[in-house]
Amino acid sequence: MKIGVITFPGTLDDVDAARAVRYADLEAVSLWHADADLRGVDAVIVPGGFSYGDYLRCGAIARFAPVMSSVVEAAGKGMPVLGICNGFQILCEAGLLPGALVRNQKLHFVCRDQWLRVENNTTAWTTRYETGAEILVPLKSGEGGYVADQSTLDELEGEGRVVFRYTGSNPNGSRNDIAGVCSANGRVVGLMPHPEHAIDALTGPSDDGLGMFYSAVDALAALS
Repeated sequence: MKIGVITFPGTLDDVDAARAVRYADLEAVSLWHADADLRGVDAVIVPGGFSYGDYLRCGAIARFAPVMSSVVEAAGKGMPVLGICNGFQILCEAGLLPGALVRNQKLHFVCRDQWLRVENNTTAWTTRYETGAEILVPLKSGEGGYVADQSTLDELEGEGRVVFRYTGSNPNGSRNDIAGVCSANGRVVGLMPHPEHAIDALTGPSDDGLGMFYSAVDALAALS
């Protein structure tokens, strides 16, 4: 099973995401922003960084990259997609996930290890966790505050589509302490913290993030 990892100009975490894919015994396939060919992958990760320098607003230009047209089409057919940090911003800009990410509440770049609570373990990327489990992963973003209108928030909460929630203090002013959400079918997930930086206790604060990539193994096996 193959997972594509997209690289845009300004992407920083594609190598880390590919490493996490390999840790889960999956094949990582590099995808280039200007190439619409998804190269036969079974799932896609849109990684973190500063795509196109974050000009206009985070993800606003990347949303129009040729590769994203193919990702949107594939997601519409049920392909699992994971957006991390800037990738989450891009998925929101592309309309694959609701809401938007704005400047952190105190206008400071936040870089710290962050506790998250798993709210939904039925998505394509969270089946290896127990509902209510708390995981420790790095957070590093300047525009990580999740916002949406009240009706959208009510819909997300009512349908159980909040996937991760910040615990302890809210690091960026996200509405309802939301750290990650999913699509209606649970195949598309976006979150601001970085699970790919928490796959090995020797190099990260924990190996809690690895569960997301092993969850993809389960999801792809069920789809095959």
